[in-house]
Amino acid sequence: EEDEDTSVEVDKAEADKVASVTDDIIHAPATGELVPISEVPDQVFAQKMMGDGVAIIPEKGTIVAPFDGVVKTVFPTKHAIGLESESGVEMLIHIGIDTVKLQGEGFDSLVEENETVAQGQPLMQIDLDYVKAHAPSIVTPLVFTNLNERTLADIQYGQVKLGQPIVTVK
Repeated sequence: EEDEDTSVEVDKAEADKVASVTDDIIHAPATGELVPISEVPDQVFAQKMMGDGVAIIPEKGTIVAPFDGVVKTVFPTKHAIGLESESGVEMLIHIGIDTVKLQGEGFDSLVEENETVAQGQPLMQIDLDYVKAHAPSIVTPLVFTNLNERTLADIQYGQVKLGQPIVTVK
C-alpha cells in the first residue's frame, strides 16, 4: 500500500508542475470573505469594466502579495497596488471603495514600484477602522486587467485565510 501512496504523490507533484506552466494560482492577499466581483458596490468593478476578478472583505489590516511578481504601480493615494506575476498576469488590488478620497490616510505602503515581491510578502498596512469609518466600503476588488483569452477557475468564495489559494487563472 505504501508504494501506491508515493506514486500518487509523485503524480500530484508532476501535475502541479505541469499546471504551474499554464495556470497561475492566486493566493488570498488578506484574511476575510471572498465574494463575487459583481457584488462590489461600485459599477466600474461590478460590471468588470476594468477586468474580471473577485473581491475580498478584509478582516485584518495587512495586504500581502497574492503571487511572486513585481509591483507595477503604487497609487499616490496608496489605496491601490498594481502587480504583475512572473508569467505576466496583471492584477489590481483596490483597497476599499471610494478610498482614493482618503488621500492616503489610513494606508501605509510597504513596497515601491518595480520592487520584486514574493507571494505572502506584506504590501500594505491598512488602518481598517479608519477606512471603515471614512469610506463607503472596505470590500477590496482583486481585478485581473489583462486576462484576454484566459479565465478564472476554482474560485474559493466564502471565508479565506491569508495566503490560501483563492483562484486559478487558466
